Amino acid sequence: MTTNSETRAPKQSMWKRITQSKYFVYVLISPLVFVLLAYVIFPMYKTFLQSVVDQEGSLSLTNYLRFFTSEANLESLYNSIFISIVSVITCAIVGVGMAFLLNRYEFPGRKILSILVLVPMALPPLIGAISFSFLYGSSGIFPRLFQSIFQLDNVPFALEGIWGIIIVHTFTMYTYFYLSASAAIRGLDLSLEEAATSLGSGRLRIWRKIILPMLTPAMVASSLLVFMISMASYTAPLMFGVERVMTMAITLSRTNGNLDMAATQSTILSLVSIAFLILMTWYQNRRNYQSQSKGVGVHRTEVSSPVVKYIAAILSTIGVFILMLPILVIALISFAVDGEWTTQIIPTSYTFEHYIELFTDSRTWGPIKNSIQMSIVAVIGNIIFGVAAAYAMVRFAFKGKVFMDILIMVPWALPGTVVAVNLISAFSEGNVFSFNQVLVGTFWILPLAYFVRQLPLVFRNTQASLIQMDDSIEEAAQSLGATWWHSFRRVVLPIIMPGVLAGTLLAFVQGLTEFVASILLYSPSTMPLSVGIWNKMYSFQFGTACAYGVLQTILIIVVLLINERLKGGTNQSGASIG
Repeated sequence: MTTNSETRAPKQSMWKRITQSKYFVYVLISPLVFVLLAYVIFPMYKTFLQSVVDQEGSLSLTNYLRFFTSEANLESLYNSIFISIVSVITCAIVGVGMAFLLNRYEFPGRKILSILVLVPMALPPLIGAISFSFLYGSSGIFPRLFQSIFQLDNVPFALEGIWGIIIVHTFTMYTYFYLSASAAIRGLDLSLEEAATSLGSGRLRIWRKIILPMLTPAMVASSLLVFMISMASYTAPLMFGVERVMTMAITLSRTNGNLDMAATQSTILSLVSIAFLILMTWYQNRRNYQSQSKGVGVHRTEVSSPVVKYIAAILSTIGVFILMLPILVIALISFAVDGEWTTQIIPTSYTFEHYIELFTDSRTWGPIKNSIQMSIVAVIGNIIFGVAAAYAMVRFAFKGKVFMDILIMVPWALPGTVVAVNLISAFSEGNVFSFNQVLVGTFWILPLAYFVRQLPLVFRNTQASLIQMDDSIEEAAQSLGATWWHSFRRVVLPIIMPGVLAGTLLAFVQGLTEFVASILLYSPSTMPLSVGIWNKMYSFQFGTACAYGVLQTILIIVVLLINERLKGGTNQSGASIG
C-alpha cells in the first residue's frame, strides 16, 4: 500500500529537478515576457505603426514631414526640451545647494529646515501646480496683496508662461537632487578636501575637481528623473496656459481627432526621452567615481560668527515659510465657501461642508472610490510581476537579461501622455492581448495604465532588497530539503517584504495621484480622483478641489513616513520615481 509520504516524495523530487534546471528561469520569466510584450512593446509598436502608415495602409513619412514643417510642432518640441534642460539646471542648483548647506553646516533652524525641505514631495503634481497658481498666478494671493498695498491698477507680477512652469518644476522637483546629493555628501571623505587645501587648491577648484565629480552618479540619476518628469509635465503647462509643449500638443491632437499626428508626436517625445537616458548613462560611465580613500564621512561645521548665525536664522525662517506655503494655501482654500472667493486677497467665508461631502455625497466620493479600486488592481499586478522580475534579475543569469531590465524601466521613461496614446492605439479594438475585447472606455484601461507606469517602482525596491540579501540563506534552506517554492515563501519573501511593501505603497500613491494618463483614458463612470480635482477646478469649485487635494497630500505624507520607516529598518534605498 502506497503512503501519502511516498506519493509526495516523487512529486517533490520532480519539482526539485525542475527548479534546479537551467531552464527554470525561463519558466519564471515567461509570464513577465508576455506582459511586457503585450502591454509595453505592442502598444509602442501600434503607436509607431500609426505614425508611419497612411489611410491606404502604405508606409509613409507624411506625418513626420508634417511635424517638422509645422511651426507649432517645432515650437512645442523646442519648448519641452528647453523647459526640461533648464529645470534640470535649476533643480540641481537648489537641490545640491540645500543638500550641501544642511549636511555640511550647523546653524540655528537647520533641523527644522532639514525636515521641511522635503515638504514638496508630499504635494501631488496637480495640487502643486494649483497651489502655485493660487499663490502667484495673475489672480493669486501675493500679486493681489501687493496690488492692494501699493494701490495699483493691475497686479505687479504674476507667475505665468514658460518661466512659471520652470519655477513650479524647480520647487516640486529639487527634492530629487536634494535626496541623492545628501546621501553622496554624507559619504564624502573630508581628507580629500584637506589634502587639496594643503596643496594650495582654492575653494572653487576643490568644488570643481573633487566635490562635483564625486557627486556625478547622484547628479546623473537625479538629472534623468527631473528631465523625464519635466518632459512628461502636463499639469503645469495646463495651469499656466502654455499650449505649445509636447504633452499639450499630443492632448490637443488627440482631442481634435488627429490620431495620426498624436501618434507621431508621441513617438518623437519617446525618442527624445530615451536619447537623454542613453546620453546621461554614457556620461556617467566615462569615468570611475569611486573614492579609494578610507577616511570618515562628512561632519557638520558649526557656524561661529554671531552675524552669520543671525542671518542663517532669518533665512531659515523665510525658507520654512516658503516651503510650507503651498500646503498651507491648499488647506486654507479647502475650507473656503465655493463662489465666495472672487476678487478678495484670501477667502472671506469658510465651511467644513467640503470635507463632509467627501465621504457622504456619492458624486464626490465616486472619484475617490474609483481611484482606490483601480490603484489596488494595479498594485496587485505590480506585486506579482515586479517581485518575479526582481527575483529573476538578481538570482539568475539568462539571455536577454539586460534587455528585459531596460524594458521594465521604459514605461517610466515615457511621459504619461505617451503611455496613454500607446494604450489607445493598441486597445481601441479587440486583439489577442485584450482577449478580443475593446479596453478603451472600460474600467480596465486605467488600472492597466497604472500597472505599466508603476511596475518599475515595485521592481526596483524589491531588487534593492534582494541584492542586500545573502544568497547562502536561501541555499541553506534548500540544502535542508526545502523546495524552491517553500524556501521562497518562508525564507526569501519575509526578508525582502519591507522592500516589496515600500514599492507597493509608492505605486499605490502614484495610482491615486496620476493625472496625465488618466485625463486621456478616463470615462465618466471611471473618473479618478485627479481628474475629479481638475473638473472641480474647471467648474470653480475651489473648496472641494482643495479638500480632495488635502486628502491626497495627507495620504502621501503617511505613505512617505511608512516608507522611510521600512527603509530605516532594512537600511535600503528604495526607488523614488516621480
